[in-house]
Amino acid sequence: MAEWIENQPCAEESAEATAARYKALLDVSEAIALHGDLHALFHDIAVRLPNVLNFDSIGLVLHNPATDTVRLHLLETRGDSKWQREIPIVDLPVDQALSGLAWREQQSIVVFDTDKDTRAPQGAAVLSRNNIKSCSVVPLTTPYRRLGAIIFGSQRYNDYNCADLQFLEQVAKQIAVAVDNALRRQDAQRLQAELQHERDRLRLLLDLNNNMVSNLDLRAVLRAVSASIRRVMECDMVGVTLPDSANDGMRIFALDSPTDGHGMLREEFTVPMHQSISGKVFREGKPWHGRIADGVEPYRTLKSPLLADGFQFACMVPLISRGRTLGVLAMGRKQPPPFAQEDVDFLMQLSTQVGIAVENALEHREVTEVKERLANQTLYLQEEIRTEHNFEEIIGESPSLKETLRQVETVAPTDSTVLILGETGTGKEVIARAIHNLSARRDQTFVKVNCAAIPLGLLESELFGHERGAFTGAIAQKIGRFELANRGTLFLDEVGDIPLELQPKLLRVLQEQEFERLGSPKTVKVDVRLIAATNADLVQMVEDRRFRADLYYRLNVFPIRVPPLRDRGGDIPLLVRYFTQKYARLMKKNVSTVPAEAMATLARYAWPGNIRELENLVERAVILSPGPELRIPLRELKAQAAAAVSSNHVTTLEAAEREHILRALAETKWLIGGPTGAAARLGMKRTTLQSRMKNLGITRPK
Repeated sequence: MAEWIENQPCAEESAEATAARYKALLDVSEAIALHGDLHALFHDIAVRLPNVLNFDSIGLVLHNPATDTVRLHLLETRGDSKWQREIPIVDLPVDQALSGLAWREQQSIVVFDTDKDTRAPQGAAVLSRNNIKSCSVVPLTTPYRRLGAIIFGSQRYNDYNCADLQFLEQVAKQIAVAVDNALRRQDAQRLQAELQHERDRLRLLLDLNNNMVSNLDLRAVLRAVSASIRRVMECDMVGVTLPDSANDGMRIFALDSPTDGHGMLREEFTVPMHQSISGKVFREGKPWHGRIADGVEPYRTLKSPLLADGFQFACMVPLISRGRTLGVLAMGRKQPPPFAQEDVDFLMQLSTQVGIAVENALEHREVTEVKERLANQTLYLQEEIRTEHNFEEIIGESPSLKETLRQVETVAPTDSTVLILGETGTGKEVIARAIHNLSARRDQTFVKVNCAAIPLGLLESELFGHERGAFTGAIAQKIGRFELANRGTLFLDEVGDIPLELQPKLLRVLQEQEFERLGSPKTVKVDVRLIAATNADLVQMVEDRRFRADLYYRLNVFPIRVPPLRDRGGDIPLLVRYFTQKYARLMKKNVSTVPAEAMATLARYAWPGNIRELENLVERAVILSPGPELRIPLRELKAQAAAAVSSNHVTTLEAAEREHILRALAETKWLIGGPTGAAARLGMKRTTLQSRMKNLGITRPK
């Protein structure tokens, strides 16, 4: 017992008082049976015991073996005639607390005046600050371990005697068992929670392995990883950022957060490389955790997306594979507690696997894109091989053609944009190929696009590509012609048919050498030399507001005009012989001579369809020739020429072309396409003929 009563017998209590205290012990037993929670138990005891004991507060103090300190675990105090629960956190060394002395010596202690007690000054000071003038401290001990002590405090001096202490020791024996059981349950629950937490983390590691093995799609892997981590790590956000070299920043590539897509924090958002926490982690290759406001303090001008969306704490670790930093794995919390070193250690363990997944997915994506690009290039090359080029060589000796070729030689070594002008069938594509073959890009891809042959709704996708799901029917990613022609040459034929709404995007590519695929905010940079061609009057189209003036000026850097065949009369015999040999060889015929009368007729004809019309006529003549002499259908040709000469209203080139097209339409009963249509007869493509009809105002009569 306490020192002050060790030589004094306890005063006898009345039978009524003794009975009341025994009943109180039964009440304590009943309270212990009713409550498994320590807070509820002590509150019930605080309500039951004042009938037999004077006290204004009751506290539970537990010993911490790890630090050899005692902590006031819970406290019930009387205020305004009601008991209130308080949970202060007070840790004191064992020898500086009355409860610590009682625990160590396993003896009860009574303090008459806390202001004057010198045995444990710090503990007495705590009691005095809480207006406790006297107290009884009884150790809590079971046969298995020493738990701590229970403190009954009074706001009056000298409020406890020998009988009170004996009673409290009986109460403490019962409470000790209850506290021991409760602590064991808490330990078991904590252990179970830790085991469950560990199982969740191990399951997460297993899921990561499964995702890496079963899925090589980078975004799908990272989204699955982010969602799994957020469930296990008890956080509000998990994201993966990867470097974006195009914008010198860190782009959020995968995100699992309730704010995803609603605030600043969203996928595809980019933060500066040198003005963000994730950029610092990526550059230095070291983890960071703490309060976000402290991390962005050096960058006062930066509006952090994490802070803007209400996050307070973050933990970021680098994703490293084979000694190379690939990106950053980040977690965020909106409320305390902040991330601990344990969280950092586990994330570093995760980052190794996530880094492998990122590296595998990036390599797979790179291989896939290269494979797709090579496949597309192969298709283009196969298409080029299958396509019968009108000229493998440029045939002719006329001064007008030589002037055109001199311009080709001048501009080819540069990377300047070229605009090729000329009538349909004059060989504009051949000139474009000659420019490419004479340039430094000759070993790269030559990609051609006929803007008039592609439906307007698909032209943007054809030029710039699209992402999966960008529009109905976009079931896979598509690389556009600009991306395919990277480091090579892109030939845009019939550029005048590009719709107005698409022209600003084309202008941007020409000026900035960058664009975005349909359905993607990511900027793609390319190095493309553009050659455009048209048979339309772009100047008139600019005046009619059907073509952007700024785009016209950007295309018209170096114009080259290809002369029509009627201005190259001396080249017609050379071309006739060339085409005769070409098709005779293809048809395995021996056609070697051209009658002088036929050649003279061909030289006099105006050739509104230009070289394409001449080639088609010679091909038909080779088919009709049974022997070595070329049989040209001169009657048909003379009739066309006579009709053109005798027509009084045919006074201009445009009128002659209009008359020629109308005659072909009439002969085919206005059938435009197909092998027997007007386009085939004129040696044109169907889309080219439709464009010329539109420009010349030709419509089918009702």
